[in-house]
Order: sequence, then structure tokens, then C-alpha cells
Amino acid sequence: MGFTVMFYVIAIVTLGSALMMVISKNIFHSALLMLVAFLGIAGVFVLLYADFLAATQVLVYAGAITIFVVFAIMFTIRGDMKSTNLFSRNLVPGALLSLIMIVVNAVMVLTTKWPLKAMTAPESTAKEIANLMLTKYVVAFEVTAVLLLVAMLGAIVIVKEVKKSS
Repeated sequence: MGFTVMFYVIAIVTLGSALMMVISKNIFHSALLMLVAFLGIAGVFVLLYADFLAATQVLVYAGAITIFVVFAIMFTIRGDMKSTNLFSRNLVPGALLSLIMIVVNAVMVLTTKWPLKAMTAPESTAKEIANLMLTKYVVAFEVTAVLLLVAMLGAIVIVKEVKKSS
């Protein structure tokens, strides 16, 4: 019963902040509401005993992505920020599209036959993820590592060229 109440509280906060993020007229407030939505998703991961995913959600999305968005807003917006979110002008079409998507998702969820079986939570989600990454998904893991290495080398080359020219 306690987990159900906690889930509904977290879900209402997450969905409410996501809705307010979309309709807010101030883009900086939208970024802060995005932070609340990301933290709410991390809360759902905690309720699912997915501690590793919750920590990743907080570090990557709530931390890095939100800070990146806030810095991007601060460096690009000049002057008054009272009405900086241009997308809030399309409130009625956006609300109608959102309502249609909610109805479609509700119909899909309610008409799907979900198999119910008791499952035990894994002892450690980090251990399970590491095991899968190094066995079943080793190719994807290695490709991701190479892509990150190439991106890091590209960033170093760009920074060195900028320092030489200035």
C-alpha cells in the first residue's frame, strides 16, 4: 500500500512538472521544471529497486543535461526572459495533440493482456547490467566505447586548433 501511494505521488509530481514545463512562458522555469521531472523519474526507478538506473538518472539527466540546458539558456538569451518560450503560443494545438496521445496510450495499455507472474527483484541491478554488457551486449558496449573515444579525441583536436589560432 505504501509503495502504491508513493508511486502515485511521484507520478503526479512528475507529470505535473512535465506539463508545466511545456506550457510555461519562461524558458528558464521550463528548464527547472525539467529537473523536477527527471528527479521524479529517478524516484520511480528507486521504487522499482533499480538503484543503478536511479543514480544514472540523477547524475546524467538531472545533473549534466539540466545544467547544460541552463547554461545554454544563459549564454544565448539576452535581455528580458519573461516571455522567452515561443512554443507556449501553440497551447491549444499542443493540448489537443497531447490529449490524443494520452487517449491512444490509455487504449493501448487497457486493451493489452499483461501476463502477471511473481518476480523477485535482482540483488544488484549494477551487477546484472554489467553482466549483460560484457556478455550479451558486448558488441554494442565496444562500439559505444569507440564512439566515446572518437568524440573525446575530436574535442581535443578542436580545442587545440582554437588555442593555436588565438
